[in-house]
Amino acid sequence: KRTTEVVKHRSGGQNSYDHKSPGRSTYEGVTLERGITHDLEFEKWANGVSSYAGDSAMDLAGYKKDLTLEVLNEKSQVAIRYFLFRCWVSEFVTLPDLDANANAVAIEHIKIELEGWVRDADTPEPNEAG
Repeated sequence: KRTTEVVKHRSGGQNSYDHKSPGRSTYEGVTLERGITHDLEFEKWANGVSSYAGDSAMDLAGYKKDLTLEVLNEKSQVAIRYFLFRCWVSEFVTLPDLDANANAVAIEHIKIELEGWVRDADTPEPNEAG
């Protein structure tokens, strides 16, 4: 979600109404979820911002990454592609609620903060017939 502030101002001689201009844009974080795997790439990236080993274990020089987010259709074809800019991990949950009585799959999630995104206009519409 992108939100742009509305800046109101008055113009000399035209004071009967507010003039509106775009201000600063902000981007809401994106949450990604998946079943728990042995792939540690998310965790390594999350540890670049916050580590139990202390400040010396953090990688603040390279913690922001540009990402490509692909939304797939039922046939696992790319339906929509977004480019996310200067992303970093603000929340990482790798240990789900453990309940022996629940009929659930273990899910981990990562929340990504970002400074901008664009939709890839060059992504073709998938051919779902073939």
